[in-house]
Amino acid sequence: MSFDVAADAYDGFMGRYSRLLSSQMVDLASVCAGQRILDVGCGTGALTSELVARFGPAAVAAVDPSEPFVAATRERHPGVDVRRSVAEQLPFPDSAFDATLAQLVVHFMKDPVAGLTEMGRVTRRDGVVAACVWDHGGGEGPLRIFWDAARTLNPEIDDESHLPGARKGHLAELLEAAGLREIEATALSVTLEHPTFDAWWEPFTRGVGPAGAYLASLDADQGTRLREDCRRRVPSEPFTVTAIAWAARGLA
Repeated sequence: MSFDVAADAYDGFMGRYSRLLSSQMVDLASVCAGQRILDVGCGTGALTSELVARFGPAAVAAVDPSEPFVAATRERHPGVDVRRSVAEQLPFPDSAFDATLAQLVVHFMKDPVAGLTEMGRVTRRDGVVAACVWDHGGGEGPLRIFWDAARTLNPEIDDESHLPGARKGHLAELLEAAGLREIEATALSVTLEHPTFDAWWEPFTRGVGPAGAYLASLDADQGTRLREDCRRRVPSEPFTVTAIAWAARGLA
């Protein structure tokens, strides 16, 4: 699995969905003007963009372990404090932020409880820590067509369904294990229209994340079989994909 890819590769793959989540995440965290906010696992800046649009660059900081993503977010958002860092070792002092958010990243943390604990550490007392993760466990994530077809090709495949937070209720359990208080869980929903099958399929070929890595591991014949199985599964063009993300918030 790799996120050391060009920013536009991620934008075209998962960014097209994550942008639709961002306003919902900011609303979930109840972020207000005048507060200081940290975006953990900012990727190419979908959530960062929403935060900057609402509160200005001086109010926002962001971290990500991927150097290409950090570079892209810095370029796109001058004035935002963007640093290269993993969630488990955030480069900020205790209580530095009023709210700390993680959009579509908890399931990729090496130690989700440690990452969420760090998010709580850098958030002031009674500040909000919020996160969301696609419903890969319940089969309602944005990649379900791809993974359903991939399981037909290889029933033993690791299809992201067992990642941390990807099943209902687990994200809230992780926040509780990280010592957060007054935890509330909910579900967020996004819908994206794809004009053609090829427009939907092409981003999978860019090697982004587990799905891109799996496709890249196949030989030419297997890749063709997977693509054509996916084609049979999609509705008539244009078609929409509705995806669910599990979300939770707690107090530091």
